[in-house]
Amino acid sequence: MQTLNVSLVQGATRWHDAPANRHYYGSLVRRVAGQSDLVVLPETFLSGFSNDTRASAETMDGEGIAWMRALAAEVGAVVTGSLAIREGEVVYNRLIWARPDGTFSQYDKRHLFRMAGEHTRYGGGSERLIAELKGWRILPQVCYDLRFPVWLRNRRLASAAGGMDYDLSLFVANWPAPRRQPWRTLLRARAIENLAYVIGVNRVGVDGNELPYAGDSAVIDPVGEAVIELGSQEQVVTVSIDPAPMLAHRERFPAWMDADDFALLPT
Repeated sequence: MQTLNVSLVQGATRWHDAPANRHYYGSLVRRVAGQSDLVVLPETFLSGFSNDTRASAETMDGEGIAWMRALAAEVGAVVTGSLAIREGEVVYNRLIWARPDGTFSQYDKRHLFRMAGEHTRYGGGSERLIAELKGWRILPQVCYDLRFPVWLRNRRLASAAGGMDYDLSLFVANWPAPRRQPWRTLLRARAIENLAYVIGVNRVGVDGNELPYAGDSAVIDPVGEAVIELGSQEQVVTVSIDPAPMLAHRERFPAWMDADDFALLPT
């Protein structure tokens, strides 16, 4: 495992305006060209978090994914974030993991935000994605997934370089300011219980539903301490994450050895 340079892009997403968001986020991402291994954008960064995006959701061969792939190649880094993607009659809140070589992987948000009716308008995923980068095993997730520790549970995996199922979990989000304390607390809880780094990237500003967002994007280490925490304004910050403290902590405090065994059967 090598040191991983991660850029957190905390922006004010334009409401239902994909061309404007491509221009806006493209300009922010280009600031870290050649400096980063992984660039993280917020959830639904081309539209904002709105159930109305079903009408304007993109397809897999649409402009959004093509733009992400081209941008990843341009800046020489993986670019990730989620989009509203239509497949047939179903729309998914789909995270795209776009690599500089043009390939990509995807993860469909498993837990749909019931309180905003997301579960009635979007399809949910059933499989986790583990992406590998510079020897790291990375679990990318979307917003509300953060509240569900069983889905996120890390397990011993002898074949992995770090000895665990994953080394870093990553959450792209549109998490409103009134619930900022749970966001900050749960990022720490997921890091501590899973002996892994956690990254959360949230948006800022006010959306078309008049919901404010406080940002609070962060990198949290495996003992729950913040490597960096952002404020409530637009920011692009690159952080170098060293695997050595995590690996040492896992050896020193092997809580995984006492974890409960269970089978996860998504419905």
